[in-house]
Amino acid sequence: MDAIDDAMSLRLWRDMLALRVYDERSVAYHRQGRIGTYAISFGHEAIQAGASAALEPRDWIFPSYRESAIGILRGLPRATVLAWWRGHPAGWWSPDRYGVASICVPIATHIPHAAGFAWGSRLRGQDRVAMAFFGDGATSEGAFHEGVNLAAVMRAPVVFICNNNGWAISTPVERQTRAETLASKAAGYGIPGVRVDGGDVLAVHEATREAVARARAGAGPSLIECVTYRMAPHATADDPGLYIDEDRVARERENECLLRFERLLRARGILDDATVEAARTAELEAMREAISIAEALEPPGIEVIFDRAYAAPPPELAREHAELRRILANEAARERSAVA
Repeated sequence: MDAIDDAMSLRLWRDMLALRVYDERSVAYHRQGRIGTYAISFGHEAIQAGASAALEPRDWIFPSYRESAIGILRGLPRATVLAWWRGHPAGWWSPDRYGVASICVPIATHIPHAAGFAWGSRLRGQDRVAMAFFGDGATSEGAFHEGVNLAAVMRAPVVFICNNNGWAISTPVERQTRAETLASKAAGYGIPGVRVDGGDVLAVHEATREAVARARAGAGPSLIECVTYRMAPHATADDPGLYIDEDRVARERENECLLRFERLLRARGILDDATVEAARTAELEAMREAISIAEALEPPGIEVIFDRAYAAPPPELAREHAELRRILANEAARERSAVA
């Protein structure tokens, strides 16, 4: 706490609260049929808020699906992320506007993207750092090795944030690796590896601040393993009751990251009931407005499947487009006939 002032402490808390309310409402919206399958981020807010707060506006974030809402901490509209979960084209954005790359669903494929972006930025003489977020399961993918190794060899200014919540969907971390820690994998690439408490936003922030400063000074990448425990299903389509220890989940929830930080700030006189209530009310209202905007978007036409897929579209693409239009027209005609 001595390293940051009260204003920074409140910023971290507000960022965590924004992410928490977004997550709570997104789960509710899914249950109401208003968004599609959603990757739950409950209990991971300290990692996302603590790490991203160490960056400058010119730096870039490369999120996985677990960090889908991290862009709202950089001004990305909540409605845009909700539109993404609704499968609407309005759910994509220009990454350079917010310094946030597109949400990555395939496991670990954005890690080489972050390494390449950071390397390219260094070659251009741009003072920018990239930060990639991924889960423990990503460290079992080839793209993790390729991206981290490339960044290490090229001394790219990138920080790799591994969210080790103990599970890759239903596969526990001990079934993925014989390494004592995931941070120890950094030694194989010749870069620093640090293991921190992922439920402690201050520990995450301190570790990432040091890694960002190191990257910006030209010393290359770092790997930070943030250890936490997944206290919610992997996603809204998951049934964790088949594999998870419910008693441990209950114990972990008693000390989850937002509640834990709130207790500290209250004890230090930085936070009170009125501030908490006002901030939560504002976040809830922001989410109500965002889902209204997302639901009011006009349904996209079938052209979005074909437009801008190729700079010079091959002839078969036009034939496929025409065939799809024919099929849809026939279906519409059958529906009108049935109604008549």
